[in-house]
Amino acid sequence: MTRYFITSESVTEGHPDKICDQVSDAILDAILEKDPFGRVACETLATRGLIFVAGEISTTCYVSISDIVRALLYEVGYTDTDMGIDAENCAVISAIQEQSGDIALGVNIGGAGDQGMMYGYAVDETPELMPLPIMLAHNLMRRLTEIRKGNIVDYLHPDGKSQVTMEYEDGKPLRIDTVIVSAQHHESVKSEKLHADLKRLLIDEIIPKELVDDRTKVFINPTGRFVIGGPTGDTGLTGRKIMVDTYGGIGHHGGGCFSGKDPTKVDRSASYMARYVAKNLVASSVCSKVEVSLAYAIGVAEPTAITVNTFGTGKVDDEEIVSILKGLLDFTPQGIIDKLNLRRPIYRRTACYGHFGREGEGFTWEIIDMADQIKKKAGI
Repeated sequence: MTRYFITSESVTEGHPDKICDQVSDAILDAILEKDPFGRVACETLATRGLIFVAGEISTTCYVSISDIVRALLYEVGYTDTDMGIDAENCAVISAIQEQSGDIALGVNIGGAGDQGMMYGYAVDETPELMPLPIMLAHNLMRRLTEIRKGNIVDYLHPDGKSQVTMEYEDGKPLRIDTVIVSAQHHESVKSEKLHADLKRLLIDEIIPKELVDDRTKVFINPTGRFVIGGPTGDTGLTGRKIMVDTYGGIGHHGGGCFSGKDPTKVDRSASYMARYVAKNLVASSVCSKVEVSLAYAIGVAEPTAITVNTFGTGKVDDEEIVSILKGLLDFTPQGIIDKLNLRRPIYRRTACYGHFGREGEGFTWEIIDMADQIKKKAGI
C-alpha cells in the first residue's frame, strides 16, 4: 500500500489577493454587461488605504472603476480602516490603456490572445468530481464567511485562510491529518472564545467526522492573534492564488491566472474548457481520474497540442480519448466561447472559493452534458 499526503488551501473573499481578483472580475463583468465583445486584461493591487487598478481595456462603453471598487469593498465587509481598508475613504487609482494593436491583429481573426498551456482536472473523490482537500478548504471559508455575515458571532472581520492536509492510501482519501483555520477578528475577543466558537460552528460542521481520528491536528489562529488583516496586513495582487482557484496544487498549472481576463484570453477560457472535458470524461466512466492539457500559439485558432492523461485509470487508451474529443468538440477560442457561453457577466462570482466544483451556480464548464456521447464513442 502506498500512502502520501496532499495539502490544499483556500481564502475568504476578504483576503487581500481575493479583493484584487474580485475587483478585476467585477470590472470585467461591468464591461461585458454593456459590451459583450469588450477586451479586458485588468490587474489590481491592494495595500493600506489604496486600490490601484491597471491594465488594457478596449470597449465601446464606460464604467466607473471607483464606484465598482467601493461597492465591492462594502459588500465584502471592509467598512472601517481597523479591518484593513475602508470602502468609503480609501484611495482608488486607475491606469488603464487600450489593448495592444499587435495582439488585436491575431484575436480579431479568431486566434488565441496569447501563447500558453492550460490544464483541466477531474477525479471521482467528491460528487463535484474535484479533489477532496480543496473542496474541504473552500467549504471552511464559505462557512466562515456565513458566520461573519450572518452575525452568528460579532467579532469576525473579512480576512481569513484555511488549509487541509489529507492522507491518501493507494490513491484514495484515507483520513484528515491536519486542519488549519486563520480568522481575522476584533481585538476584544478572547482567544479561548474564538477557538471554542470556530471549533463548534466551523470545524465540526464542515470536516467529515468519519475522516477524523485521534491523530488529526486542528489549529485555529495558530499565531494566537489575527487582528491586523486585509490590505493593511498584506498587499494583495490579482492572480496570486492560482492554486486556490484551481485544484489545490494537484495536477499541473500553466501559470496564467484567470481573473480580470475576458474569454478571448485562453488562460481563462481554455482552462475552463479543459475542466469541462475532464469532468465529462470522468462522468462518462471512461476513467476515474484525468488531466487534460491544451496548448496555444498567439494569433492561431487551433490548439498546438491536446493531451490526456488518465493516470492508468482509462478504459481506453489516452490517445484514443484525444481522437474522440477532437471529433466532438471545437477547441478554437471562438469554439470554446460559443460552447461555454462565456460572453456573460458571470466572472466576479468565480473569483472566490475556486473556479471549479461550483455546481448549481451557472458555470457552464461544470455541466455534464457530453458524458453519454463520450461513452458511446469509446464503446463502453
